[in-house]
Amino acid sequence: MGTPVPSAEITRLLKAWGRGDSAALDRLTPLVYEQLRRMARGYMRSERPGHTLQATALVNEAYLRLVDARDLDWKDRAHFFAVCARVMRRILVDAARSRGAIKRGGQADRLDHSTPIDFDRLQTAGAKMSAQVCALDDALNALERIDPRRAQVIELRFFGGLSVEETGKVLQISPQSVMRDWRLARAWLARELSQSS
Repeated sequence: MGTPVPSAEITRLLKAWGRGDSAALDRLTPLVYEQLRRMARGYMRSERPGHTLQATALVNEAYLRLVDARDLDWKDRAHFFAVCARVMRRILVDAARSRGAIKRGGQADRLDHSTPIDFDRLQTAGAKMSAQVCALDDALNALERIDPRRAQVIELRFFGGLSVEETGKVLQISPQSVMRDWRLARAWLARELSQSS
């Protein structure tokens, strides 16, 4: 995979891009593309077989959306990857909601609460997957209002496909803190999902 790019270089290019330097984006893209692909592959592994949105397409769609967001005040590498995870989440949730609407003639699929969401390996078929992703997104929005960091841990690990160590680096917390937040957030989300109908 080559030598890791220093965080300071990515931050410098992000800030230059934010100031309108389009050449900075050209230099930034190859530096972050493989990390974005890893994030996308991590999530797409848990999608159903034959899913029409592939990891490369997910990265490309996220990239196109990010190009339009160049006026963001990029803080650093962590901020960039957090935004990327958020963009990927939006793309996947929009696709799931659209899939659910199409399958039900405009009605979104309902979540079957008898089968809890497995955050480590979400392996279900089509319509049920769509309902689970949508329900998870709604619950995650609720968690974000009361505990933004724990919501971000879920977003980075589940939607972004980051490992415990990568999530810790992005959030600048220890792997132990990531695991604690991951466990507590999953328990909170499971309870929230079981109460919704």
